[in-house]
Amino acid sequence: MAELVRNPEMMTKVQNEIEQAIGKNCATIQESDIPKLPYLQAIIKETLRLHPPTVFLLPRKADVDVELYGYVVPKNAQVLVNLWAIGRDPKVWKNSEVFSPERFLDCDIDYKGRDFELLPFGAGRRICPGLTLAYRMLNLMMGNFLHSFDWKLEDGMSPKDLDMDEKFGITLQKVKPLQVIPVPKK
Repeated sequence: MAELVRNPEMMTKVQNEIEQAIGKNCATIQESDIPKLPYLQAIIKETLRLHPPTVFLLPRKADVDVELYGYVVPKNAQVLVNLWAIGRDPKVWKNSEVFSPERFLDCDIDYKGRDFELLPFGAGRRICPGLTLAYRMLNLMMGNFLHSFDWKLEDGMSPKDLDMDEKFGITLQKVKPLQVIPVPKK
């Protein structure tokens, strides 16, 4: 939500997509509506790329000695995969620090652990068992928030002044919690 409040033109674009796909008078977005909302899905993927739910995947252990980019990872070494760094790697992502949902339109990269560029729920045997439910709920909740309300910052704050600093822990959080005001749509 912070990225959309910070980029009001993107919020308007996704709200228009929702209105065109399901209508202005439809009370709520249903699961069956999600495939009709590619820009909403792109926003969710881009958010998971730039702001993954956790900084590191669960630790792995090297089964054998491995040489990687000139370094030796010894057998039994604990290995951490840094999702935050992968999502911001300029060798992987063009304009990696910029929130750009358009990068996921007409793109086959998915969130299910098959594409190493985007691993918000992990991969392999340790993939998050709730990934399907989580992704579905992210789309439904965000879609319904955007369908039912316009959003504004408190005290006339400018979107570009929104603090996007993050603090690292078990999960990734904003340093200053987002405070927005929902304005019911007419």
